[in-house]
Amino acid sequence: MPGLTAPSDYVEEPPRHPALKINSKEPFNAEPHRSALVTSYITPVEFFYKRNHGPIPKVEDLSRYSVSICGLVNKPIQISMADIWALPKYNVTATLQCAGNRRTAMSMVRKVRGVGWGISALGNATWGGAKLSDVLELVGIPKLSSVSSLGGKHVEFVSVDRCKEEKGGPYTASIPLKQATDPDADVLLAYEMNGEILNRDHGYPLRVVVPGVIGARSVKWLDSINIKEEECQGFFTQKDYKMFPPTVDWDNIDWSTRRPQMDFPVQSAICTLEDVDVIKEGKARIAGYALSGGGRGIERVDISVDGGKTWVEARRYQKNSIPYVSDGPRSDKWAWVLFEATLDIPANAEIVAKAVDSAANVQPEKVEDIWNLRGILNTSWHRIKIQNSLSVGRSKL
Repeated sequence: MPGLTAPSDYVEEPPRHPALKINSKEPFNAEPHRSALVTSYITPVEFFYKRNHGPIPKVEDLSRYSVSICGLVNKPIQISMADIWALPKYNVTATLQCAGNRRTAMSMVRKVRGVGWGISALGNATWGGAKLSDVLELVGIPKLSSVSSLGGKHVEFVSVDRCKEEKGGPYTASIPLKQATDPDADVLLAYEMNGEILNRDHGYPLRVVVPGVIGARSVKWLDSINIKEEECQGFFTQKDYKMFPPTVDWDNIDWSTRRPQMDFPVQSAICTLEDVDVIKEGKARIAGYALSGGGRGIERVDISVDGGKTWVEARRYQKNSIPYVSDGPRSDKWAWVLFEATLDIPANAEIVAKAVDSAANVQPEKVEDIWNLRGILNTSWHRIKIQNSLSVGRSKL
C-alpha cells in the first residue's frame, strides 16, 4: 500500500516498556504485570497488552495512505486520513481482550497451542475515531442495514500486516454488516488511543475497534474494507479462534463444525495477588477486573476465601465520580469493571473470584470443563492459593 508498508524483518520494531512480560519476541507479544491493570480504570498505552503476528508495519508517507472500500457496493472508493478526520469523531471506552487471555492456566490441565498468556492479555482504553456506520454511508450503505443493495452481508477488514499463518498474506477478519452499520454498536475506525495518536504497536495510523468482541476481530493497520456475501475466509476466522469441546483434539478436529468466536463470555480475575502467593493472616485488599462481551454489564462479583464454600460481594466501580450500575446509562457498556473487597484471610486460604453479567451468565467453576485445544476463552473461576508467611517460615526451619 502507498504510505504504509509491512517490513520483512524485525529490525525497525518500536520501543516498548521494559516492565512488560514478553511472551514472544518475534513476533512481539507481551502483557503487563497483573498489578498494573488495577492501578487505573484506563490502561496506559505502554501497559496495554501487545498482540502481533509479524513485524510492525511502518508509515512511510501518511499523505499517501488510503483505505479502499470495495466489494458488493455501488460506488467503491479510496478514503484518506483527511477523509476520516472530516467525519464526526467519537470517543468510545472499550476493553479489548485477547481470546487467549488466561491460556497458561488452561495449559496446566492439558497441553494447548498458542501464546502463553497470563491474566493480563487485555486492556481498557478510550478510542477516538469515526464510526464505521458513517464510513459505510460513503459507499451508499445506509445505517442499520443487514444486507447491501448488491447482496453484501459481511464486512471484511484487511490489514497491511503479513502473517505466516496466511502464507505471507494479510491478516483478515470480518463482522456482520448489521453490526457494522449499527451506530449503537460503536464500531470505530480509530486513529486515537487515550487521547493520543495511535502508536505503531496498536495500529497506527488506522485500526478497527469492535467493542464487546474478542480482540482478533479488531484489525490493526487497516488496508481495505470489503463488503462480502460470506464471512471472511481467512485463517484466523476459519481455522482459529473457535470454541471446541474438551473431546476434540488435533487428531479429530473439523474446523467447519464451529462458527468463529465473536462476543467474549463473562470473565474476571484477581490482580493484587499472584496465583500462588504469600501473605500474612488478617485483612487484605482483593482487587481485579470483570467484564463481559456484547455490551453486557457486570451485575455482581463474588469473592470467596474458602475455595467457594462461602461468598462476599465485592464493590464494583468504573469512573470514580459516577457510581457503577450494570447497564446504567452513565456506565461504559463496552468497558471492564474493576472490583475490590477487603477481607479477613485465614491460614492457607484459597481465594476465588467469579463474576455474573447482566444476562445472569456466570463463570464456570472448573477449567477442565471448558478446556479446548487452542486454549481460548478460559473464563473459569480465578483461584489464588495463599501460603501464609508464618507457615512458610516454619517450613524453612
